[in-house]
Amino acid sequence: MQLRTVSELLLQNINLPEVEVKGWVRTFRANRFIALNDGSTLNNIQCVVDFENTDEAILKRITTGAALHIKGELVESRGKGQNVEVNVTSIDILGDSDAETFPIQPKKHSFEFLRENAHLRTRTNTFGAVMRLRSALSFAIHKYFNENGFYYMHAPIITGSDAEGAGEMFRVTNLDAKNPPLNDEGEVDYKQDFFGKETNLTVSGQLEAETYAMSLGKVYTFGPTFRAENSNTSRHLAEFWMIEPEVAFMDLNGNMDLAEDFMKSILSYVLENNIEDLNFLDKRLQDEEKTKPQAQRNEMTLIEKLNFVTENNFKRISYTEAIDILRNCKPNKKKKFKYIINEWGADLQSEHERFLVEKHFKCPVILFDYPANIKAFYMRLNEDGKTVRAMDILFPGIGEMVGGSQREERLEVLKEKIKALDIDEEELWWYLDLRKYGTAVHSGFGLGFERLVMFATGMSNIRDVIPFPRTPQNAEF
Repeated sequence: MQLRTVSELLLQNINLPEVEVKGWVRTFRANRFIALNDGSTLNNIQCVVDFENTDEAILKRITTGAALHIKGELVESRGKGQNVEVNVTSIDILGDSDAETFPIQPKKHSFEFLRENAHLRTRTNTFGAVMRLRSALSFAIHKYFNENGFYYMHAPIITGSDAEGAGEMFRVTNLDAKNPPLNDEGEVDYKQDFFGKETNLTVSGQLEAETYAMSLGKVYTFGPTFRAENSNTSRHLAEFWMIEPEVAFMDLNGNMDLAEDFMKSILSYVLENNIEDLNFLDKRLQDEEKTKPQAQRNEMTLIEKLNFVTENNFKRISYTEAIDILRNCKPNKKKKFKYIINEWGADLQSEHERFLVEKHFKCPVILFDYPANIKAFYMRLNEDGKTVRAMDILFPGIGEMVGGSQREERLEVLKEKIKALDIDEEELWWYLDLRKYGTAVHSGFGLGFERLVMFATGMSNIRDVIPFPRTPQNAEF
């Protein structure tokens, strides 16, 4: 007798005289009908118990959350809602569940409550669907890069450099917190620390990925990154995952081509392979939208948003063109934007990005050539001296999804930018070396994985798309 998943059994269209399945009880009705789920699918399989011939002590132990091993016959279902069901011949209880204290009862729970029980929240339909999609997206990302000649690089998690210049990093140290060694100036002497210098958890693997691109050609990182930003918004995590490809001999136009093809590919993958979970989340989102005031409702369903990306060419315009459009649009003139666009150089907000995508162009948008003073030091300076070869991809409902650039490959220009920002040149000696030994045009971009999962699942809080969210004052589980 072969052990099968619930997903496999539900796909059967013939009777099978002997099957066995393991899973957790979702519900148990009338001492007869067990709804069993093993995480392989959104749907449960109904297992029908012959209660007259089943030990009463066993029946009492079948409660919500209990783990069971069931053997029986797979037959055509007599009831509605499923094509097949299992006529149970034997039940082995693998793990009891305390019905009175089990938090995930067969009823609607708030997402706040489920975050407090993150170790059990994937027992719900919503979080089971979200995490299956997270897994599928992760696979699709690796699949895309593998099929397109990229090498997977593991960037260091502990670093002595700040790739973003944000300064909001988690320090890594094994010095005595109460009595650290001090130098002659009375400051903490990091020369006596484990690494002999001040180190932090990385905010990005980009700089290290550039070094590998300049020898292997095409590489990508996909790993955890960290920001010590004291923010409790629905878009911020202290620990999150980043995808960062870097490609040698590729300019900004090639970078935009790559990013567009990449995004279309991975979203097409889940549309083709995870439609059951997507349809469930789409319905959940539509039901949620109905509770909002008309003016606050999204115009597109979840599936429509995904198709909006996969089926449309991305519109490419310069930052300068975008500013002109925004400055002259009705929401700006009538002061309906929270942040009014008055002049060139403004840092665009989500409301501006969504206007360009959803109202003006009605397709995904790539903005390029941003003001140098609002972008990072490593982006290539344009000939005008005031803009850099940066690009952002804007999606409906969320705004910026991808950020990237052509990297500054000219040694002297990069050194001037580093000096202007008061960055210690000695800390980046190895990064500058890339410009001394065979420098070449190269580009890359970054995609926050959790932001992608939010877009693909319709979830509105980033804490609900990562297994165990790390946020200020919260490192539970």
